[in-house]
Amino acid sequence: MVIMSLDIKIIEPTGRLDITNVAKFRLDVGRLVSLQPNAIVIDLKDVSFMDSSGLGALVSALKTARSAQCDLFICGLNDQVKMLFELTSMSKIFKIYPDREACLEAIHQAK
Repeated sequence: MVIMSLDIKIIEPTGRLDITNVAKFRLDVGRLVSLQPNAIVIDLKDVSFMDSSGLGALVSALKTARSAQCDLFICGLNDQVKMLFELTSMSKIFKIYPDREACLEAIHQAK
């Protein structure tokens, strides 16, 4: 039996994910993708607010990850972010989990 170790990178934006800091977020995601992990987890538990530019940055992150054959997962949405995802139907596009533990468990079970 061959046991493969999964390389999972985690990014934890904090505060507001809006026009003031999406450029840094995109750079951070790009750096992680360049490391060629199996998966990237974006843990939003410390994001207090997200606007359309933050949502756009997440869509961009998903495209970047997919182009590198990397899975992208999101966890830890607060009520405001969850509502934004539901109103824009992004909850159908992203793999979303309630918290990091549930997310990591799902990743390991899938592989």
